[in-house]
Amino acid sequence: MEKKSLIEEVAAAPSEVVQKTIDVSEKFADGVAKQEAVKLANDYWRLLGPGLTTGAADDDPSGIATYSQTGAQFGFGLLWLAAFTFPLMATVQEMCARIGIVTGQGLAANIRKYFPKPVLYISTVLLFFANTLNIGADLGAMAKATQLLDPNLQFGYLLLAFGLIGLILQIFVAYEQYAKYLKYLALILLTYIVTAFVIPNFDWRSVLIHGITPNFHLTHDSLLLVCAILGTTISPYLFFWQTSQEVEEEILEGQSTILARKASTNHKQIREMRLDVWAGMLLSNLVMFFIIAVTATTLFSHGITNITSAADAAAALRPLAGDGAYWLFALGIIGTGMLAIPVLAGSSAYAFAESFGWKHGLYRKLKSAQAFYGIIIISTIVGFALNYLGIDPIKILIYSAVANGLIAPVILALIVMLASNKAIMGKWTNHPLTTALGWIITLVMVVAGVAAIVSLI
Repeated sequence: MEKKSLIEEVAAAPSEVVQKTIDVSEKFADGVAKQEAVKLANDYWRLLGPGLTTGAADDDPSGIATYSQTGAQFGFGLLWLAAFTFPLMATVQEMCARIGIVTGQGLAANIRKYFPKPVLYISTVLLFFANTLNIGADLGAMAKATQLLDPNLQFGYLLLAFGLIGLILQIFVAYEQYAKYLKYLALILLTYIVTAFVIPNFDWRSVLIHGITPNFHLTHDSLLLVCAILGTTISPYLFFWQTSQEVEEEILEGQSTILARKASTNHKQIREMRLDVWAGMLLSNLVMFFIIAVTATTLFSHGITNITSAADAAAALRPLAGDGAYWLFALGIIGTGMLAIPVLAGSSAYAFAESFGWKHGLYRKLKSAQAFYGIIIISTIVGFALNYLGIDPIKILIYSAVANGLIAPVILALIVMLASNKAIMGKWTNHPLTTALGWIITLVMVVAGVAAIVSLI
């Protein structure tokens, strides 16, 4: 570089000062802009809570297996279901959340109060049965996904480790910290969206077209998968968890009695809840969309049409989409399982405790809610043991689907009746369109449940 003369350096000095001032000003402006963006992002993040974690828990390893099989077997043909199920799922979960906020009680407690108890007891037992089967399938899927990353790890030790971690977090970690853990863990779902960006020659145009274009040429197999997707996205354990988590959040804010929680309901709270719920369900359905799209692009296009587990999908992706997609898919299975298993066990515990009037809540210590935590422990232990009975994981999911198919329409009907009852909900009752959509969803789930059960008999 040519050395400047003394005169040139002196002459250039004012310009350099001006240039440095400009540079500093630009950095300062960028900093302010970034701080504002960060502030907005933080404000939005703080609004998210039960809706985000509920939506994320929907995409458990069993759900991932269902979406992977859909993409592998039918390509982009059923991709439109992600957009179709989004408003249905969000509407149901919004009603559940609103019931929890307005009444100050969980879903089972409200059903117990306003409807015949035998309906609740039968539904609670079937829910426990379905959730426990799902826990077993999810634990197995997590262990197998971990073995994909390190084949030397023992399956049994992995099962035990994942089961114990889930129990320790639920029983011994304060709810405030535990809720944050669930919230941040929901971000693991982004791995499935990122996977699409690491696959070479991903056909975005075809994906977007098929994503908004319904395909009604249904066969027996495709109809079965449609029913499976509906059962996965609109699932009873999400109803109970969402409602009870809204109550837990109110208790965390100091509203320790039912009367205090009912009196505190306001427009801001309802508005923020809706933002949370719709954001969570959007994330859930985006993940479904991208899993179907990724497996359709890779597996279906190469003739791999039979996927029996989420781990199978991850393993099949490796030679076709590379190590990046393989690792992201496998890590996603582990992360979503860590989120979903506590939700599955917790929703069973809420349903039992509220049905029989036990003390309950993750905010309570073990010694003050022993029956509640006992259900969580039992369901996790039984789920763990299922992996040693030699039962085909697919059969486990089939039995779970049958149980869910029996109770989902019943619980949905009760949710719609609760949310549209002015004596219960006051001015926070359903809009007539919400009630109409709720009954349509219930009818859809009746048809899906009957179709699924008939096809499996």
